[in-house]
Amino acid sequence: MAHKILYTKSACKDIQKLDSVTKKRLKKAIEKHLQAPLANARKLTDPKIGSYRWRVGNYRIIFDIHAKTIVVLRVRHRKESYR
Repeated sequence: MAHKILYTKSACKDIQKLDSVTKKRLKKAIEKHLQAPLANARKLTDPKIGSYRWRVGNYRIIFDIHAKTIVVLRVRHRKESYR
């Protein structure tokens, strides 16, 4: 069974700032990871930012998992994502 996805307000704002090609690429990557979210995820060392991340080109999708829900916290360029 696939996980549900939930976006925070800050993640929505991050996504709205991106161009349409990048938005499509991110959407496709998120849908791909819904079946097994931890298969390609990396654990983050700083839990204040989030628990896990996916890499999609130069962008990082930072997220947490609660039961069967993936909570997308931030979607940022790799230079800005860990600040």
